[in-house]
Amino acid sequence: MRIILFTGKGGVGKTTIAAATALQAAKEGYKTLVISTDPAHSLSDALDVQLSPEAVEVRPNLYGQEFDVYYSMKKYWDNMRQLMRSIFRWQGINNLVAEELSVLPGMEEASAFLWIEKYYTEGEYDLIVIDSAPTGETLTLLSLPQVTQSWLTKAFPGQRLAVKTMGAIVRKTFDIPLDKGYEELEQLFERLEKVQKIFVDPEITSIRLVANPERMVIQEAKRAYTYLNLYGYNVDAFIVNRILPKEASGPFFEKYLRDQKSHLAEIKESFNPLPIFKVQHQGQEVFGLELLEKIGKSVYGKYDPAQVFFAENPIEIKELEAGYEIRIRLPLIENNEFELKKFGDEIVIDLGNRRKNLFLPRFANFLKLEDYHYEAPWLVMRLV
Repeated sequence: MRIILFTGKGGVGKTTIAAATALQAAKEGYKTLVISTDPAHSLSDALDVQLSPEAVEVRPNLYGQEFDVYYSMKKYWDNMRQLMRSIFRWQGINNLVAEELSVLPGMEEASAFLWIEKYYTEGEYDLIVIDSAPTGETLTLLSLPQVTQSWLTKAFPGQRLAVKTMGAIVRKTFDIPLDKGYEELEQLFERLEKVQKIFVDPEITSIRLVANPERMVIQEAKRAYTYLNLYGYNVDAFIVNRILPKEASGPFFEKYLRDQKSHLAEIKESFNPLPIFKVQHQGQEVFGLELLEKIGKSVYGKYDPAQVFFAENPIEIKELEAGYEIRIRLPLIENNEFELKKFGDEIVIDLGNRRKNLFLPRFANFLKLEDYHYEAPWLVMRLV
């Protein structure tokens, strides 16, 4: 099975690109499921088909699904849901509010990833295409299972035993399913660990960034690219959506087209050697299979949309005794005639009349740049 996850700043058209990719793959013969983990569901609108919390057939080889956290909780984790509701009701909160509060922060994303684990285990589909929440921040959830699982089951083994022993008494006495809810919580973390291993395997999972040729969007894409690589996820393509064609002439579009040309050059330089695909603005609202098919063809052309286009980690971080060594792949620097400065969590590189901005992990905001040098094609920095 292959998994392709699309992410990007809200409003860049990642739902459209995800749906177009799924449709193109289905036409290539892959049994494909496209699913939305974004709480602001718009996949139904893009496909122009009413979807549900379960997979729905859209056309031969193509299925769609929009997650619903309450549906998932009730179907798979009802004891944990009842546990949370019981605790909130015990604290004097009315039933309606308790129902809302029973969904823990991050539970929507967690339930989505657990559905993915289910599909991966069953092996029913050849390809899963995921339309994720904006900027990929939900992926950081996958770095939490080991820590929480360790705290839950290893750091306090006595507490674990006490919960299971006393849980049955609490359930019978106060009608609060403490032991059953705890068991479901343990299973949840175990399955999340499995999903994390699936997501960091570059032969199985690819992340594809979607952006528009606009300054703020590109800046956010750079930061997302840094973090995705830092967490070990393989980004295999960058898709630039809604490019205005040259035919959009006239004084109204003149400045936008000039800026767009500059932004496209920046994308090429900043994300090299990542494959970059371009999609022209359709001049209309995109929904329905006919338009999606047109976009899918324009994105991939002769290429198989399910293939792995790129597999290389451009960021390496090594912990030192007094700080960190960060290596960033910069093949465009041909010699050492450049100047580097650090501002917070951002590195600014001046190469002649060009400037390149790199975003570091946020912890780097509190570190000092001690030295740097270039070992083609790597820029090596020491932060203390």
